[in-house]
Parts: sequence; C-alpha cells; structure tokens
Amino acid sequence: MAVGGALEGLRVLDLSRVLAGPYCTMILGNLGADVVKVERPGSGDDTRQWGPPFAGGEAAYYLSCNSSKRGLTVDLSKPAGRDLVRRLAGQADILIENFKVGSMEAWGLGYDALAEANPGLIYCSILGFDRDGPRRDLPGYDFIGQAMGGIMSITGEPDGEPMKVGVAIVDVTTGLYATIGILAALQARQQTGRGQRVDVNLLDSAAGWLVNVAANYLVSGRRPQRYGNAHANIVPYQVFEAADGYISIAVGNDAQWQRLCQALGREDLASDERYMTNAGRLAYRAQVVQSLGETLRRERVDVWVERIERAGVPVGPINTIDRVFETPGLLSPDMVAELPHPTAGTVRVVNTPIKLSDAPVYPRSAPPMLGQHTDEVLHDWLGLGREDIAQLREAGVV
Repeated sequence: MAVGGALEGLRVLDLSRVLAGPYCTMILGNLGADVVKVERPGSGDDTRQWGPPFAGGEAAYYLSCNSSKRGLTVDLSKPAGRDLVRRLAGQADILIENFKVGSMEAWGLGYDALAEANPGLIYCSILGFDRDGPRRDLPGYDFIGQAMGGIMSITGEPDGEPMKVGVAIVDVTTGLYATIGILAALQARQQTGRGQRVDVNLLDSAAGWLVNVAANYLVSGRRPQRYGNAHANIVPYQVFEAADGYISIAVGNDAQWQRLCQALGREDLASDERYMTNAGRLAYRAQVVQSLGETLRRERVDVWVERIERAGVPVGPINTIDRVFETPGLLSPDMVAELPHPTAGTVRVVNTPIKLSDAPVYPRSAPPMLGQHTDEVLHDWLGLGREDIAQLREAGVV
C-alpha cells in the first residue's frame, strides 16, 4: 500500500477510534506505513455516524482522519476475534489502542502479553487520564480535556464565559504527541532491537501545550486570565475591526511597532515614549488598542493588509474556512488531495502538513469503507486463504 514514504515497510495495527488515535495513524499512513484499521463488524468507528454532512454514506468527521488505511473488521467479543488480533499484532511494528484502561489486558491483548510474542512491538495507548491516577477508569473526551486542562479558562472574552477552542484541539494534540512518541520509540528500537509501551493521555496533553501560559503561572504564581483575541504578554497582538470586517495584527518586537505606526500614518504613536517598548505598551494596553482601533476602522481590510504587509509587520484577514481552502495560492498546492472512493466517487481530504525532501507525504488512499480490505489484509499479513477467511466470516469473527 505504502509507496516511497519515509515509513514504508512498517506495519501499524490501529485499534483506535474517534479522533486522537485515528489522527495519529493517519499521519503514519501518510508517511508511508501500512496502516490497518480494525473496527467492530456492523457499526465500526463511532465517527462513521457523526453527520451530516456525509459523502457516499460516510460522515465527513470519519473521512477527516482515516486516509491512508486499509479497513478490517474483527469482533473482539469473540475469543477467535481476539486470537486473530493477537496474530496480527505478532506481525505489526506498531499497535495503537484507546480502549478503557484494563480492557486490552482483560482480553489478553495487553502490552506485556503481546510484547512477549513480539519483542519489537511498539504499543501505544491513548488514554483520557493518567494510567495510574485516580481518574484512570473515567471516560475522557476532548471537551472534558479542554475544561479540566485549563484551556477553557483562558479562552473567550474577559467578561464572558469559559470557551472551548473551535476544533477538538486536545484530541488533535494528543494524536500528535502519540505520533512523536511512536517515532521516538522506533528510533530507540534501532539501537536496542526492542519495542516499548508509549502512553499519552488527553489531560496531560492539554497541559503540555499551555506552553507560555503555563510558564506565566509557574514563574509568577498568578492565575492567567482570559484576554479574548488579545495576548497576555504582547501589545498589539490581537484582532481589530476595519471598515468592512476584521483584521489580525501581531507586533512581535519594537521595530515592528514603529513600522506599523508608519503604515497606519500614526507617527504620533511611534514617537510616544510611553509606547516605545512592549513593556510600555503592555502597561498602557487600553490606550494603545483604542488609538489603533480608531484608525483601523477608517479603511477596508484589504487596504490595511496590503499596507501593513508592505511594512513587514505580521498581519492577516480573518478568513472563513471556505476562503482557507478555495483562495488560490493561500495553502501549499498539496494540502488538499482528491482521492477515489467506492461510493462517493471522490473525496477531498486534508494532507499532513509536512514536507520531506526525499520521501513524499500524501494521503495514499481514501478512508476505507467498513471492512473493505478484510480479505486482503488477512492474506497479506497472515497468509490466510479464501477458505480460512470464509470460515472466520461464517463464524461472525470478521
């Protein structure tokens, strides 16, 4: 399946569902690994039903994170199904799962059991909370991770209610951390010949990407607040209203401040000693924002963007999602791929935004239909023939 990718030749057994795990395995697939997605017969991944919109009967949500995979159905409630997964894991380089803590062990599919038969196996578990913590048995969802991990407390208007990020960012970030952990374990295996367990969880991931906000608290001891579209440490670094819409301006240093003032025709602000340093602008945030706002409301977004870009100051319009994907030249040409699909004809999917000079990164196939490649995978990975597969199917195992 994988052709010319950096991870070509690696086999990934994907026992995950919803977003964090499938997002991780999609990246591995786009990098060239042979990813086999294992689902329940009949219903499959929960996200297959998370619509509308649908394309060819498949929910857009499911299509968003399952490219570059082959689809296999296995009934894990049956002993023969668990035995089949055990055999597949014996042929895998990487296994990813996000079942409730203890479930895989109860099925005889935990890390210790599988690593005994396949010492090189890298076994990644995606959890809601720490494996050994008091919440280990609770279900974890992105929304809860955003809430408990502090993200919602710093998102939204200062006088408004806590607000979640508009995309399931904790799931996505957890998927990215899982990918990093797996790649690190692969490198370690090159040195030791052994695989290892990789654990990531939603709550730790939420805290892990607080970055400077977390550092602000750890250094000062003061609780970070919500700033809406403004920045806690930099002024001006926020959204402003123009005559016909909104514009984002990000002044990262004092030289950019001077150039912004010149582009806006506000030499008076450039020469005001109170505003010459970021510390000063931070102290006089309200006055700076008010003065800039009065000026920016006099002209259209496109006029300001052109002037401020020419001055070398970071600036951009607030694009809607349709403009992100339909504006010529905005994204890299390979960021959206159109792939043939059995029922939809074609589907458009977003590529992994990584460029490697010697190994292509791209979606190698459309997200699989439920069980689309069952026979193919069982033959390729386990060498099973038609009669063997027919018996498994008749028994309801696949």
